[in-house]
Amino acid sequence: MFTSSNKFATDPKRIFGLDILRALAIVLVVMGHGKFILNDSILEGFPFFRMIDGVDIFFVLSGFLIGGILLKLLNSSDRFGLKDLGMFWKRRWFRTLPNYYLILLANYIVVKEGIINEDIEQFNFHFLTFTQNFKEPFYGFFWESWSLSIEEWFYLITPLIILSLGTLVSLNRAYLMATILMIVLPLVYRCLQFDPSIDAFAWDIGIRKTVLSRLDSIGYGLLAAWIYFKHRAFWEKRRVLSTFLGLGLIIFILMFEKGVGSFYRQTIYFSLLPLSVMLLMPLATSIRSGKGFGAYAIQHISKVSYSMYLINLALVAELIRDNFAPLGGWDAILKYLLYWIVVVGVSSLLYKYFEKPIMDLRDKPLRKWFSK
Repeated sequence: MFTSSNKFATDPKRIFGLDILRALAIVLVVMGHGKFILNDSILEGFPFFRMIDGVDIFFVLSGFLIGGILLKLLNSSDRFGLKDLGMFWKRRWFRTLPNYYLILLANYIVVKEGIINEDIEQFNFHFLTFTQNFKEPFYGFFWESWSLSIEEWFYLITPLIILSLGTLVSLNRAYLMATILMIVLPLVYRCLQFDPSIDAFAWDIGIRKTVLSRLDSIGYGLLAAWIYFKHRAFWEKRRVLSTFLGLGLIIFILMFEKGVGSFYRQTIYFSLLPLSVMLLMPLATSIRSGKGFGAYAIQHISKVSYSMYLINLALVAELIRDNFAPLGGWDAILKYLLYWIVVVGVSSLLYKYFEKPIMDLRDKPLRKWFSK
């Protein structure tokens, strides 16, 4: 427990710079999903400039954190085997699956009961196995689950590749080879799928939101983890240059506009944003802690960001859209504030009473899960 003098101190076990990136990512996502509420008000179009995709920040952060876990496992013993692999999957699935299936059920109920206007016919067993967008696109139900499928397949595939390659080369080399494969193969896949005739909707659901097209976004996080753990001096020494390069690349991405039918938008574009986020990671990892209410709030938003991501669109934004349609003016502004309050508030409760207690079970033997 924090005392009154440090009640707004950040958790020293966490890297505050990574919390900043994660909080930024979810703020960008929630802003993007809720901006329609401000239509016909003085804040229509807020924040009044183009934004990067917050999901790409999540992807790189996931790759970096999971890459760090894998590297520690690979270097903790002479052999990385099925037991280690099982423990890795157990920890990841305790972190991601319970919340996902809970919100999937909630989505099914609100659509089935007609509370929000989505297509219940689109729900099928693929949502249970994260195959709803493995290769083919989906739409019309639980839209935000697209990125979760990409992450879950990344958690499944990457360690298996490392384990397989580890029979031929050292485990550390296998990790680097797997990283290169994860970065290169999705880019090659996008090149092979290039279609100049597609429209914006097909580009969004068929390229941006399919597993095979986007695994490289997480692969850049794997590469960042490799540099951080294996070449720490280089990582720290080059963080200023790396930050300038990352920010410059983001500016280029925002200013260099090409149509969705262009080769750039269908292929290279999806490599540049995660690369830019990767270049910001050395600066982020150098910010070890924060002080004051602002830092405490950032870290809290970071902690509850997964729950915020799961509920903000269908269960809050679309519920407002279909049941309490904004009337413009101050009505729109007040409902936008309500949108944020509900998203943060419900996510905080979900994290405290469901997500966190389940995560705490990850390292307990099965016989102790239900013990006092």
